[in-house]
Amino acid sequence: MTNTDLIHSDATELAELIRAGKVSSVEVVQAHLDRIEATNPRLNAIVTLADGALEAARAADEELAAGGETGPLHGVPFTAKDSFDTAGVLTQRGSPIFAGRVPDTDATAVARMKRAGAILLAKTNLPEFSYWVESDNLLTGRTNNPWDLDRSPGGSSGGESAAIAAGMSPLGLATDLSISVRGPAADTGVTALKPTHGRIPMTGIWPREPRRNWHVGPMARSVRDLALAYALLAGPDGADGYATAPRGFDAGLGASPDRPVRVGWLVDSGLGPTDGEVAATVRAAADALRTAGAQVDAVEIPALERDNPLELWTKMNVMEVKPAFRQVTAGHEDQMFTYSKTLAGMPDTSVEDYVRAEQGIERLRDGFAAYFQRYDVLLLPVTTIPAHEHQLGQFTLDGRTMDAFHVSSTTVPFNLTGLPALSMRFGTSSDGMPIGVQLAADWHSESTILHIASLLETLSPVRDLHPAL
Repeated sequence: MTNTDLIHSDATELAELIRAGKVSSVEVVQAHLDRIEATNPRLNAIVTLADGALEAARAADEELAAGGETGPLHGVPFTAKDSFDTAGVLTQRGSPIFAGRVPDTDATAVARMKRAGAILLAKTNLPEFSYWVESDNLLTGRTNNPWDLDRSPGGSSGGESAAIAAGMSPLGLATDLSISVRGPAADTGVTALKPTHGRIPMTGIWPREPRRNWHVGPMARSVRDLALAYALLAGPDGADGYATAPRGFDAGLGASPDRPVRVGWLVDSGLGPTDGEVAATVRAAADALRTAGAQVDAVEIPALERDNPLELWTKMNVMEVKPAFRQVTAGHEDQMFTYSKTLAGMPDTSVEDYVRAEQGIERLRDGFAAYFQRYDVLLLPVTTIPAHEHQLGQFTLDGRTMDAFHVSSTTVPFNLTGLPALSMRFGTSSDGMPIGVQLAADWHSESTILHIASLLETLSPVRDLHPAL
C-alpha cells in the first residue's frame, strides 16, 4: 500500500492490515510521521511528537511475528489532545503557565488505548485551558482548517480534528465541555462521539471544572472506529466518581433493532437561527433515514423553548470555573489569553441565578426524558454555521447578530444533560466546507446512536472526501 492509502485508511482497517501481515506497524507509523512533516507546518495541529513511536512500532511488529497476543489496535498510531496527561510526553494545556510540563503517568483514556495495542504518535493543539470555540493560544499558536487555512477547525479539540482530517492521525482522544468534540469534527468533516457523561473517565485530564459537563470522546475517520474506541475506553477506573456504569452496560437498541428506528429531527426549536445550508443538510439526512425505513418526524422539544441552554451553561460555568482559573493564573496574569481574560472580567453569577440555572438544567433533563420515550434518536445540526474564519467575534444569521459562542447552541444541551451525541459529515457548503449532522440518544444508549450513525454513513453523499493539501 502507498502512503496515501495508509493515511486515508481508518484505524479498523489499519489494525486488520497489520494483523494480516499486509503492512507493518513501522510502515503505518512512518506514513503518518511523513504526513505530519509535510502538512503540519501549514496547519499547526500537532504540537508535540511522542518520543519512541517508531521504536514502539518495531516492537509491535516483532511481537506479532513471534505470535504474541495482540490487542484490537495493535500497532496503530493515535493522537491525543494536549489536555490528556501522557507519561514522559509534554502536556502543556495550551498555556505558557504549563510550558515544559511532563507528566509521570498517562490519563486513563491514554492508558487504555495503549493496552489495546495503540501507539501514541503525538499531542494536538487546543485553546488555552481547552476553553473556546477556536484552537489558539499563546504557547503553541493557532491551528488552521485543512479545508481552508483561513478558517478555524473549531475548538477546543481543533488540533485533533485537523490532524485526523489531514491524514496525520487515524484516531484521537478529545474532550468536550460544550462543543469541543463534535463541533471540530463537523468543521473538518470527521466523526466524533461524546458518550453519556461519565462513560469514559476524566482521570488525568485538566481542567475538570465543571465536572458535570466535561466528557471524553474519540475522534476518527469512520463510525466503526468510534464504536471500537468507545468499547475500549468506556468503564469505571476506580478514580473518577462519575465513571460508575459497568463497562458492558448499554440501554440502547443494539445493532439490529426488531422494529423501525424512530427519529425526530429539528433545526431550531428554541436553539436560535441556523445557517440555511446547515439546515438543508439536516433535512437531507432525515430524508435519507426515512428512505432507509426509519420512522422520521419533524419535532419540537418544549424544554428547549422554555430554557435557553446557552444562558444556563454560561451562568453555571462562570460560577464554577472562575475560581479555578483565578487560582491557576494567580501571578501569571501576563500569560493569560483570550478566554481566561474574558472570564476574569465577567460578573460573578449570583447564588440565586446559579440555583435558577441548575433548576433549568433539571427541566431540560426532564424534557429530554419525555422525548426519548417517543423517539430513539434526535437528529439536529452540530454547529449553527459551517467552519468560520479565524478570530470570529460576531456573525449574522437571519438578520440577527450572534456572538461567537452561538455556534455551540445545538451542542450545549447534551453537555448540560449528559446525553450521548455524535457528529458526522453529511454535506458540503457552497464554498466547499464540510457540514455535519448531530445524533443524540437517551442516556447510556450508545449502541442506538452508533447503529443509526452507521446506517447514515452508508447513505452519505460525501464519503471518502479528503482536503487537498
